Amino acid sequence: MPAPVVVIAPDSFKGSLSAEGVANAIAEGIRRARPDAEIRIRPMADGGEGTLDAMLAAGGERRLLNVRGASSARRDAATGLLADGAAMLETAEVVGITDPDGMAVPVTERSTLGMGEAIRALLDTGARKFFVALGGSSTNDGGAGLLVGLGLKLFDANGVELEPVPSALAKIARIDASGLDARVKEAEFVGMSDVDNPLTGDHGATAIFGPQKGVTPEQIAEIDAALAHFADVLEPAMGVAKRNEPGASAAGGLGFALHMLGARFETGAEVVAREIGLDAALEGANWLITGEGRSDVQTLHGKAPFIACKHARDAGLPATLLSGAVDSAALTRLSEYFSGCFSPAPGPITLDVAIRDAARLLSNEAEQLTRLRFGSN
Repeated sequence: MPAPVVVIAPDSFKGSLSAEGVANAIAEGIRRARPDAEIRIRPMADGGEGTLDAMLAAGGERRLLNVRGASSARRDAATGLLADGAAMLETAEVVGITDPDGMAVPVTERSTLGMGEAIRALLDTGARKFFVALGGSSTNDGGAGLLVGLGLKLFDANGVELEPVPSALAKIARIDASGLDARVKEAEFVGMSDVDNPLTGDHGATAIFGPQKGVTPEQIAEIDAALAHFADVLEPAMGVAKRNEPGASAAGGLGFALHMLGARFETGAEVVAREIGLDAALEGANWLITGEGRSDVQTLHGKAPFIACKHARDAGLPATLLSGAVDSAALTRLSEYFSGCFSPAPGPITLDVAIRDAARLLSNEAEQLTRLRFGSN
C-alpha cells in the first residue's frame, strides 16, 4: 500500500514525558513498522503545564523572566515570544502548584503578582497580544496580584497600601486604577481555559478549585467573601463588571483579572490546535494518534486528545487514543469518538516503572498499532 501519513498530536504525560517526547516515542514505533511513513508531529496541550512548549514548537523564542512566584520569592519563569510576535505566558511557570516555594506558604498569602510583572516585561519587548494559559496555579487571589503588578494599588480605610493576597482583600476600602500600565489598553489578551465558572459562589474559584490549592473547608466562605469584596470595589474603580463572566474563576480568579483587562476566553486546546497548524497537518493524512497521561470521561471536556480527535474527525480521519492509562469505566464514552483506546502497559507494572519506561512502552505499542492498521513494510 502507499506510504501512510500519520499525524501525532499528544499532550504530555505528566511526570514522565513532554508532549514532544511522547510524540517522538510514538513516531519511533511507527517507523519500526513502516519506515516509509510520513510522520507529522504536532505536540498538544490544553492550557495547563506544557502549553508553552507546545506553542513554541510551532516557532518562536523562549524568554526567561525573573519574577515573583506565589510566595513572593523570586524565580526564573519561562515565557515565550511566538513567531508572529505574540507573547505566551503559562501560569504554571510563574505561580504553579508544583513550585515548592509557593506551596510552602499558606494559600491566603499567595499572590499572582509575578504574572503582572511578566506581562510588563513582555510589554517592554513590544508584545501587544498575550496568550495566557491558566492551568496549574497555586493561587486564589482573584487576580489581584496580576493587576497590582500592572500598577493597580489597593488601600485600607486608613490609606495604608495592601498586599494583593487573599488575607488582605477583605480590608480593601479603595482601589486606585490610575497607575495601571497604559499599554494594557493597547494589548489583546486571550485566556486559555475550559473553565466556565464565575468568580465567587458555590461554583466559584474558591469553592470548586480552592481545596486542591490548600483551601480548607473552614476557609472557603471567608476567602470567597474576600474575593467578592475585592470585586465589589474593583469593578466600580475600573468601570466594568466581570465577576460572573465564564472563566472568571480560572486559576483562582486570575481569569477575573484578565476579564477586567478585556480578555476573551477560548478552550486552551483549541488555541493550541490553531496556533500549531493542526488542521493543515491533517490534510492528506491517513491517521491521527493522540493521548495523555491518563484518559477518563474528563478527556471529553475540552482536553487536548479530545480536541485533536475532533479536528481529525472533521477532516475524515480516524483518531486513536494512546494514553498512559485509560479508565475502563470510560471506554464506552471514549469509544464514541476514538477509533480505539489503548494503554502501552504490557501487563501489570508499577507506576514507577510505567513512568521510567514510558518512551519504550509507547514505541512498542505504536509499532503494534501501526502493523495492525497498515501492515509492515
